[in-house]
Amino acid sequence: MVRPVAVLVGPPASGKSTVMRHLSRRLGVDGRDTDADVEAASGVTVAAIFADQGESAFRALERDAVAAALESHPGVLSLGGGAVLDPATRERLAAYAAEGGVVVFLDVSRLHAARRLRGDRSRPLLAGDAVARWDELMTARRPVYEEVATVRVRTDAAGPGHVVEEIVRHIERAHVSPRTEEDV
Repeated sequence: MVRPVAVLVGPPASGKSTVMRHLSRRLGVDGRDTDADVEAASGVTVAAIFADQGESAFRALERDAVAAALESHPGVLSLGGGAVLDPATRERLAAYAAEGGVVVFLDVSRLHAARRLRGDRSRPLLAGDAVARWDELMTARRPVYEEVATVRVRTDAAGPGHVVEEIVRHIERAHVSPRTEEDV
């Protein structure tokens, strides 16, 4: 069975896309972003889907993209910030984790998220006062991120290299098989 080396979850501005690229390069595997999968499948941007069809239409496409990626992607997988809200996605992530998969909650403080969001108009759920909307999202989503994650990594002041090395340590620990008597 093919499965991701690691799955990244977290709020907008936590660094999922950046960490995915760096971690993929570090591990020598492909990176995949489910938002990009949704855009490729629909032929339009996430923002356009939100504007023209609404959030529920986007979430249905996202659920399908996550399910497909969890079953077929052998590299690093980055999920959209709200993907974990779907119960079926949470069940799939729990099954992946139960099989030894690493689900990384990239956590970021409000201060650092605000700095990263400054001037960013590409996130439909953060339209208007982006920081106030981010606060609302995190209040609702933090328990879900914590529920699905097998590890939490802070991305505040750490550069991508530091975050990647911390994730690599967790991946290595998750993939170390117990020694048998034959190994001794």
